[in-house]
Parts: sequence; C-alpha cells; structure tokens
Amino acid sequence: MRRIARLCYIFFTAWRFGLLPLLRDLLKPGIRRSLLSILCWISPGKHLPRGERIRLTLEALGPIFVKFGQVLSTRRDLLPEDIANELAKLQDQVPPFSNEESRRLIEEALGESIEQVFVSFDATPVASASVAQVHFGVLRATEKHPEWEGQAVAIKVLRPGILPVIDGDLALMYDLAKIIEKSSEDGRRLKPRENVSEFDTYLHDELDLMREAANASQLRRYFIDSTKLMIPEMYWDLCHTNVIVMQRMYGISIGRTAELRAAGVDFKKLAADGVEIFFTQVFEYGFFHADMHPGNIMISLEPDTFGRFISLDFGIVGALSESDKNYLALNFLAFFNRDYRRVAELHIESGWVPAETRVEELEGAVRAVCEPYFDRPLKEISLGIVLMRLFQTSRRFKVEIQPQLTLLQKTLLNVEGLARELDPDLDLWKTAKPILEKWVDKQLGFRGLIDGLKAEAPMWAKILPTLPRLLADSLAKARIQQKDNGGELEVLKALLVQERRTHRLLVGALLFAGGFLVGILIIRLGIY
Repeated sequence: MRRIARLCYIFFTAWRFGLLPLLRDLLKPGIRRSLLSILCWISPGKHLPRGERIRLTLEALGPIFVKFGQVLSTRRDLLPEDIANELAKLQDQVPPFSNEESRRLIEEALGESIEQVFVSFDATPVASASVAQVHFGVLRATEKHPEWEGQAVAIKVLRPGILPVIDGDLALMYDLAKIIEKSSEDGRRLKPRENVSEFDTYLHDELDLMREAANASQLRRYFIDSTKLMIPEMYWDLCHTNVIVMQRMYGISIGRTAELRAAGVDFKKLAADGVEIFFTQVFEYGFFHADMHPGNIMISLEPDTFGRFISLDFGIVGALSESDKNYLALNFLAFFNRDYRRVAELHIESGWVPAETRVEELEGAVRAVCEPYFDRPLKEISLGIVLMRLFQTSRRFKVEIQPQLTLLQKTLLNVEGLARELDPDLDLWKTAKPILEKWVDKQLGFRGLIDGLKAEAPMWAKILPTLPRLLADSLAKARIQQKDNGGELEVLKALLVQERRTHRLLVGALLFAGGFLVGILIIRLGIY
C-alpha cells in the first residue's frame, strides 16, 4: 500500500508542477489522452518555465530524483540550455532543513553544545544537497587537541528522516526492474535488478557519513603529494554516522567558469588535469570519486595551490577489482590504438558475449561505432551518443551488461561533461592514452613481475622451509591409505606412482625456489 501511495504522490507532484504533458504526448489519441489533457489544463504549475517545473518536481520527489537531476545537469550537450541551468541548481542549492534541527543533530552527535566545540558556528548552511547540508565553523582547542584552536572546518549534517523515503523509492525501482526483466529479453540482458542493487548499495553507503569520511581519508592518502588534487582532512574525534567535521577548503566551484577565467585559471590545463586525475584514480588505485558534478568540485585560487582541483563529498565512490582494471585498461588501449579485433577478442575472452560469437563480426561492428570519432576534439564528440551506439551493438551480440561497471560509466560521462565545459578542444583519447600505457607497463610488464614477487615474498618465505615436511607427510598419508585398501602388490604399485609424482613435485618445487631466490636477488640488487 505504501508503494501505491508513493506512485500516487509521484503522479500528483508531476501534475502539480505541470509535467503531465510529457506523459500525455506519449499516448495515442483516446480517452486516456483526453483525461490527461484536462488535468494538464488545470495544473497550477503549467505557467512556470519548463526547466523550473522539472527542477521543482525532482526536488519535491526526494533524494533519488535529485541525484538523477544532478547526473543530467552535467550533460549540457544533451539538454536544452534552460533545463541544464535549472538542473545545475540541484548540485548544491536544494532547500535546506531548519537551522534549529541542524544544531540539535550536531549537538546530539558530538555530545556537547555548539559553544563548547566551536569558537564560531555559521547556523546558515553554505551548501545544501539531496542527502546532507554543510555549515562552516571554527574549532575550539581541547586538552587532547590543543592544535585545533582556530582551525576552520566544514560540518556536514545528514538530513533527518531521509532513510524511509529512500527505501520506499528503491522498493518501487526493484518492482519496476522485475517487470522489465520479465517483459523482454533485452530487459534480462541489462540485469536491471542487479543494477538497482548496486545503486541501493551506493545510496545507503552515502547515508553513513563515517563511511564517507573513510573514503575521503583513503583518497587523501593516495593524493597527499599530488600537485593536481587536494582532499580535506577529517577530524576523526568529531566524526559520527550522521555528522562529520573536516578541514575547510577554499576555492571556487568549477561550474562558475566566468569567475575562474577572470582569476586567470588555465582551462586547457585544468581539463587535462581533470582527465588525468580520473584515470589515475580508476587504473592506479581502482578507487575513484564517483559523484563528480560541479557542486562537489572546486578550484583553488590560493597562491600556493593555484589551479588545483579540490574534491568534496565522498559518499559515493567506485571500487574495481584487479581483473576489472586489467580488462578495462586493455580495452581502452585497444580502442586508442584502433585495434578493434583486440576489443572483440577481449569481450569474448571475458565471457561478456557468447563464446560462439564470430570475432570478425564483432570487430566490424565496434569499428563502425568508434572509427568516426577518432582525431576529433571533444566538442565534436558525445560519449553519450557513442555509448548509446555501443549499446545498440551490444544488443545485437547479446553482450551482458556488468553492474559493477555501471558507476564507472556514469562517472565517465560526468568527467566528459566537465571537460567539455572547460576545454571543448581537448583530445580525450590522447590525454588518457599515456596514463593507461604507463599503468599497463607497471602492472603487466617486467616491473609488474618484480612488484608481484615483492608482494608474494613474505608468504613464500614461510612456505618454502616447510615444503619438504609437507611432501613427506603427504607421502606417509598415501602409504597408510593404500595399505588400508589391501593388496600388497597394489600398495607397491601405488607407492611407486606416488613416489614418482612426489619426485616430480619436489623437482618442480626446487626449480621454483631457485627462481624465487633469483627474483629476491634481483630485488635486492635493484635491477628492474
């Protein structure tokens, strides 16, 4: 009943803000279309601009719909300007909850009054998004942390009562996913329930601010010496599941291009640095910021850090396994080198397409999609259109969509949208290719072999001394087992076979040990 009530509320909200004409235009002439026309005519929001109608509807429907609007806002190449401008307001201008409520939540989480923790506290939020809002403050020193005195911080507070709304919307999404799977073969191939499950996981992770703080801390360690990216430090003693306190970062939103240009920021360098940061996170660390809309990205104008990116809001991050990274890197490099046959082979080897698929057919289909876009500046390419054409091709070859890569695809579109705003002439392929080549050489080349030996050395250092004893125990167990089975002749034959096998195993182990020691020697001498 709650889901039915939610559907009714969604329909009512769409009517209230004048969005029903979008649904009416999809229907064939008849009674339903006529009824919708009447409802559209009496809608109180029909006179508002269309962009504002869409934004107000998404805001009224809650966090999941706001997230959807945030993703769309980065694709100005796919949206009319008036709609894109309105959706951009969803990035950090969602209506805040009351100052009194925010203050109460902070004091409950910290266990002390605002005045005891902060020298000053700005009750009016500086940013308000779909899941939380942010206040500025200045810390007061404590006996444990005297260095806190006068430290400028940002305090992030989770919206109260948000979980039941999200759970209700996710339940609707699961129901819709089941219907899609049952209604068509394409629906089953797209694995909508698995994709909703992925989204469910990421969204609930975002509701735990301690997880966000841990994500920020992890990325900060990766980029602590970077000259391109800065990430705020967390004050762990003041972090809780619904309130976190972090270092205040000073910069201008990347969406305010006029102010950045007036300050003298080099947009071409900025765009190239942004692409490099993204691909480094994905392939170097397999851990990437996955909510990269302009509300979460700032540019520093401080003299010592001028032109560096500042990342905020780490509630949604993506993680890739080593096999995912290897597969993606090889695929990207094959694309960049226009080796479409290798792309086809990788799809078949990975099991993403049926094993009986002809390599030549898949190669030709991928070439037809990608070849027209090479050697073009970003302003003449839309990754959204490329991905759409690849999707059409994948349907023909029954490619199985991988849910764990959905977040990466969404983030790649965000990165493209930001890069397009900064430098339409950027060559995305040439910028990313050296990063991937360096990573592949490090992971799969000779250096990757040496690094692998270093990583495995502690384990083998423990195993090798015990290998003779393990072989002897195995041989003794085999003798006892064969003896219990009866037949002295059979026992002798079995022992002979077992001893030969043990001999081969021992020789192999000794050869491996010799190779392992040579590898250790190489590492010690620094020959790599």
